[in-house]
Amino acid sequence: MNIVVCISSVPDTTAKINFVDNDSKFDDNGVQFVINPYDEFGLTKAILLKEKHGGKIIAITVGEQKVEPVIRKALAIGADEAIRINHTPKDSYTTAYHIAEYLKSYSYDLIITGRESIDYNGGAVGGIVAELLSLPFINACNGLNFSDDIVQITREIDGGKEKLSAKMPLIIGGQKGLVQESELRIPNMRGIMQARTKPLSIIEPSNIENLSTSVKFKKPAEKGACKLVSSDNVGELVSLLQNEAKVI
Repeated sequence: MNIVVCISSVPDTTAKINFVDNDSKFDDNGVQFVINPYDEFGLTKAILLKEKHGGKIIAITVGEQKVEPVIRKALAIGADEAIRINHTPKDSYTTAYHIAEYLKSYSYDLIITGRESIDYNGGAVGGIVAELLSLPFINACNGLNFSDDIVQITREIDGGKEKLSAKMPLIIGGQKGLVQESELRIPNMRGIMQARTKPLSIIEPSNIENLSTSVKFKKPAEKGACKLVSSDNVGELVSLLQNEAKVI
């Protein structure tokens, strides 16, 4: 079984976010980048599937050289090889296009993306790759098992869960629950040393025009001061919820 895991490099959630060039560009100076958490769930699931059924895992990312530490971590965790498409991602379409163009010449059974990336939260790359490759796509997956070429999938929907089955090849968007947090792999010394010798191929991108441009970024408003209400003052609490918070 050949499994492709799409990896996105995102800022660590503890990083301070700032913008430059009149707030039109993200300032990555001093920012620590990590594997997108949803992608890490997908990578871990791929490793568990490989350990049970055999096969090969290829991690693929779109980015400049500075994202290589993140894709190297994917190798240290357990991917067999990695592909870096040498392009600065500007929007979901160009990112998905470059991934799909490469995968047209690669044999795979399952492609795993994250439900979304935690930086822009677009949630579009998996669906666009599926459209470009004419594959079925199931997003928000929190359970996956298979027998032969039939995949049994559980995913979240409004008000509950949905169980689906599909034939491979297909693309899924993974999220928390696809594996348990306790199953996530931390690179050990052996994995880190092996990652240095695993193949990391650099692919030059196809010539494609970006379809969108970031005009301006704006930080959300800072949270207001917290108001404490005595437990015996229900009237004031109701008044605040009704007149200020406007939730009742």
